[in-house]
Amino acid sequence: MRRIEFGPLPRDRHTDSEDAWPPELRDAVEQLHAYFAKERTSFDVPLDFSGVTSAFQREVYDQLLKLQHGHVTSYGQIAREIGKPDQARAVGQAVGANPIPIMVPCHRVIASDGRLTGFSGGLKRKVALLTLEGVAVDGSSPSSRVHPEVIPLDL
Repeated sequence: MRRIEFGPLPRDRHTDSEDAWPPELRDAVEQLHAYFAKERTSFDVPLDFSGVTSAFQREVYDQLLKLQHGHVTSYGQIAREIGKPDQARAVGQAVGANPIPIMVPCHRVIASDGRLTGFSGGLKRKVALLTLEGVAVDGSSPSSRVHPEVIPLDL
């Protein structure tokens, strides 16, 4: 899997019938359907970041892949976990550039004070994904509060 995009395909994009899909794509789509049906909480498809990300971004994505379904973290927490505690803003940029949202769960990253913050797919989609995973959210604005059972504190 190299990319997941939100929204309809542009009219000039060619799409093959499902019968013509390679097995890897078919498997990825099946896993996404199972996730949205609450039958799957993680993915096991090969992810291809070649030529798309920097080494720093890859560190951030590897850390995101460790984050369990239904849990959230903060940009600062990820920065500390990858050994770069002063790079929370850079983590935010890497999260925003994630080419494989949902499978690399950037929707699980919130501000250290529990606010929702942004999402490349739009805040309503972020709220929907968090809600699907059992995380309560008060609205869909950047200042909306997220209420997970556990949130790491930036101390």
